[in-house]
Amino acid sequence: MLFNRFSLYQKIVASLFVIFSAVIMMIVSWSQQLEQVSQQQAQQKLHLQLATHLVQDNPLLQQGVYDYDALKNLFHTLMLLGPAFEFYFVDPHGEILTYSAPKGKVKRKKINLAPLLSLIEQNNKLPIYGQDPRNIDKTKIFSVAPVYNHENPKDKTQKNLQGYLYVIIGGEAYDTIFNRIKASEILSVTAMWFVAGFIFLLLFLLALFRYFTQPMQQLVQQLTAIESARFDLTNITLPQWPSNTRNEVHQLGNSINNMVLRIDSQFKQLKQNDSQRRELLTHLSHDLRTPLASLQGYLELLTHAKVTDTPEQKADYLAISLNNTKQLKGLIDQIFELAHLESGHVEVNNERFNLGELIYDCLAKFTLKATQLGVTFNVEPKICDFMISSDIAKLERILSNLIDNALRHTPSGGNITIKVSNQEHAINLQICDTGTGINADEINYIFDARYRASNAKGCKKTHGGLGLAICKQLLKLLHSDIEVRSQLGTGTQFEIVLRKNSA
Repeated sequence: MLFNRFSLYQKIVASLFVIFSAVIMMIVSWSQQLEQVSQQQAQQKLHLQLATHLVQDNPLLQQGVYDYDALKNLFHTLMLLGPAFEFYFVDPHGEILTYSAPKGKVKRKKINLAPLLSLIEQNNKLPIYGQDPRNIDKTKIFSVAPVYNHENPKDKTQKNLQGYLYVIIGGEAYDTIFNRIKASEILSVTAMWFVAGFIFLLLFLLALFRYFTQPMQQLVQQLTAIESARFDLTNITLPQWPSNTRNEVHQLGNSINNMVLRIDSQFKQLKQNDSQRRELLTHLSHDLRTPLASLQGYLELLTHAKVTDTPEQKADYLAISLNNTKQLKGLIDQIFELAHLESGHVEVNNERFNLGELIYDCLAKFTLKATQLGVTFNVEPKICDFMISSDIAKLERILSNLIDNALRHTPSGGNITIKVSNQEHAINLQICDTGTGINADEINYIFDARYRASNAKGCKKTHGGLGLAICKQLLKLLHSDIEVRSQLGTGTQFEIVLRKNSA
């Protein structure tokens, strides 16, 4: 539709013009009607006794009507003296017997007597309209008086109703002259006031609506610019909308700003995540290729074994292949575990258990490896039978990853200590080692997938580099935090805060 092509401001202006024009026409029409009714009421009240005085003062009517021709001449004479009046004599049944109008002008032969009787009996409800003998459809204000026929002129009490003197106030001749003058004056005055009032009010309302709709236009321009820039806020400055206001447009503007900033932040986060995933895939493909290539090489040696190859050499080939297979499986398991955690579909199964027992069970898995590396395990205090409610499987995975990480970075002769501190609503768990430590600038990045700190570069111990990233995701599920304190050449301390009753 054509109307839909207009802006909100243009639609308001068009609607305002139509509504205002209709209201003005209604007001003008109502004021004219009110003026006409008031004028007719005043005229009828002013000439209310006109017919009565004519009956009382005129001999032709005083004793009753006997000569209708003389009465007609009297009506003509009165009409010449007062062109604003028309005179009619009607019988008790409403039949028009004689009148002052020229021949052929009177359209009615009979009029309704109810308005006449109403004016005679209750003359306080003005104006009262009677039928116009000259027009079938119109009514007019009038004055009326009964005319009696005295059978005995000497006895005034004996009288019979002969008819009514019916005087139209503002007759046809008067209406024609008056309407011409009135139309000319009212037309010019009404037109002048209408135009002046319309222009003033229209300009005022246009300015008012412009003030109200300007924020909407600014909002549309802002959204258009953002859409054109594909929600990239690099080269766009968001307008500052007033805060703590009840203006709905300002509230909408602030909401849109917050929404756009959130979308921009999410876009940047998606780009960063995409970049990290690409980098992760690059590293993982390299880490997967290395054990696969080694595995393939040694399997080919076994397949094309020479006669001179001793059983010990073949056993070494198998041992190396098996080690590469374990390394490959561990890396693949970590990849799937991390992807599963990041998917957000992991359930948490809380149960009450003894934290001390879990700690000793985790250390038992690494005792043989620690003995081979010359690393000593310690628990402080030795007896830490603290009951907590959490997911035992996920917490066991976290502790295992942190202990394994500490073993990789602790040299022979070092030690790894697990400290447990019982608080009112939580338990602090610290995994401390006397290893190589981490550079302070790198602590914030060690939980990123595939990030390798400078102290781990050149390390010949095989690992996937995803253990700490998995720990971070698991702790997030358990609503727990982890903090790292480290010093190069001294060691590293991981501190976990475990709630006694996880929600």
